[in-house]
Amino acid sequence: MTRVPMNQLRLSTPFQSGLRRVLGWIGAMLFVAAWYLAAQALMDLLFEVKPRPEAFRADLIAHLVIGALLYGMSSSLARFALATTALFTALTLGNALKMSTLGGPLMPDDFVAAKNMFLLLDGWQLAGAALMVAVPTILLWWTIAWRRAWSWVNLGVITLAVALLVAFPETASLKLDKQFGNSVWNQRGNFESRGLPLQLLQESVRSRARREPAPTAGEVEAALARLGAAAPSDLIKVASPAGPPRNLHMIVLESFWDPMLLTASELSADPLDPAFRALWAASGHAHALAPVFGGYTANTEFEILCGFPVERDNVFFEGGLRNEAPCLPRHLASAGYRSFASHPNAASFWNRVNAYRRIGFDTYWSDGDFDLDDMNRSFLSDASLYRQVLDRLAPQLQGPTPVFNYVLTYFGHLPYPLNAQRPNVISAAEGHATVEAYANTMYYKSRELMDFLSELRQRDPDGLIVLFGDHLPALGNQFGGFRESGLLASSRAEFTDAMFRTLVATPLILIDGRRGVLETGDLPFYQLPGLLLRLLGDTRHSMMALTAPEPGAPAIRPLPGLHFIDDGDTVTTCRDPAQQPAACAESTSWLAALRVIGRDIFSGAQHALRRLEPTPGFRAAAFESTSDEPTPRL
Repeated sequence: MTRVPMNQLRLSTPFQSGLRRVLGWIGAMLFVAAWYLAAQALMDLLFEVKPRPEAFRADLIAHLVIGALLYGMSSSLARFALATTALFTALTLGNALKMSTLGGPLMPDDFVAAKNMFLLLDGWQLAGAALMVAVPTILLWWTIAWRRAWSWVNLGVITLAVALLVAFPETASLKLDKQFGNSVWNQRGNFESRGLPLQLLQESVRSRARREPAPTAGEVEAALARLGAAAPSDLIKVASPAGPPRNLHMIVLESFWDPMLLTASELSADPLDPAFRALWAASGHAHALAPVFGGYTANTEFEILCGFPVERDNVFFEGGLRNEAPCLPRHLASAGYRSFASHPNAASFWNRVNAYRRIGFDTYWSDGDFDLDDMNRSFLSDASLYRQVLDRLAPQLQGPTPVFNYVLTYFGHLPYPLNAQRPNVISAAEGHATVEAYANTMYYKSRELMDFLSELRQRDPDGLIVLFGDHLPALGNQFGGFRESGLLASSRAEFTDAMFRTLVATPLILIDGRRGVLETGDLPFYQLPGLLLRLLGDTRHSMMALTAPEPGAPAIRPLPGLHFIDDGDTVTTCRDPAQQPAACAESTSWLAALRVIGRDIFSGAQHALRRLEPTPGFRAAAFESTSDEPTPRL
């Protein structure tokens, strides 16, 4: 037997160890590349979501860099493969689901708002979402070799990189934009030209960089002058509303829209109740123009309750509404109204407990306050919600104290489930299952609405009633049924000007007591509070008067990165500042001034309010309040 000299054995051990490390790195990087190619092909096949060819190299390199950092901390190649697969798959799948449903990629704010999604899901969907978060987290912790010095070096590199981005976000944002480009209004296009890791990095840095300081008193004064409110007394003048007080009822209808426009789906019958059709025809087929598509109802809520537009792709209730503000509930309270908000969802969803308190609601009834006796999966039926609200408000409607009755429905939410008491009555063409489910939901939703409206008008014939859809429904991948019927394109980059209006226009009906239905024309949601105050005979000026509609004026609807002007005949979209039509100059300036006032009132020092004689019961903030701690039930 030949013996290997000890000096040769000692020499071979470091060589073999080094070879194993090299082979490990090669294996790890090949694994990431193989996963990337397979994942992109699968997401394209299932969801029609993938980066453009010119983004392929940068996106692959970004994945490899992340993989290298993770492998440098991993205790073994096997553990690295499991953890990387879980992390990359969760992010890629989540991005594809959002892109296909809402038309935009994952954004930094989605991670902040993720807790709300868990309140929305149940059953296998809730379990799947929980696993998408829990599995990568556990595997990442498991794969890191915590006792190895090199792991801490990698963690230090990551920490240093994050610290530099946080310290110099403006510089980083400018360099990234120069390298990879940016379109505020076309986030899908941003993803397609960057890939997901660079998309999240670039938008996270931008989110940090755009944290603007609160407006100064001088900036607020200049903005008020631009809005035609140079005199401070134009904002709030305390007086009693003219005439006897009337109740105000605001009914916000989840995903309520007209399915008959989906001609390619060949619906077997009109889902909407004929009585609703008649009311809507009397309104001149008026539309409300929402700030969102397919979700983020809270942004619609903020506009209809506070009278200021939402222009960014995040939830204003979550981070933008930091101060107490004289929105519609608080303004009406100063005239003796009691306000009730009803929504049979989890109370904390979209930070509603804090948001409703800050805008002045007296009472907030959520899921725990209702008898959940008629459920369509997780969603209480509108019929049950309306009945329970009327039962509770019946004594109030006939009493001496006027009421602001705010009802936000929940039935009608994706995936449009029905219970056994609501069988399908509408059929659609083969391959249009989502549209069919939505049409049947609208069949019952519209009829339950009209039954409630008939009883409400009998009980309160002089009440002012406004009802509308909060946003359009999500109907499948890449605008699904809308695209198939020629209403929308597969991407915002391909939208015509008119399509941007289609994207956000929902039915609107305004009933002025015994006068009946009014014709309002197209009305951006943020203009609704000022109009309602006029119809109530409330001649007191308020911040909501700044955006109240003027006869003959076109509707201006801001959306993330753009706005459009709707004059009733044509739609003009204002996108690229360097190539805007001449008609955009005036509206761009007006929106900029409104943006300053909004930041001042809702998250700043409230210069626009503090110098004025305050609304009774309201004291303008002397500092910015940022607490989001849970509060007791209102």
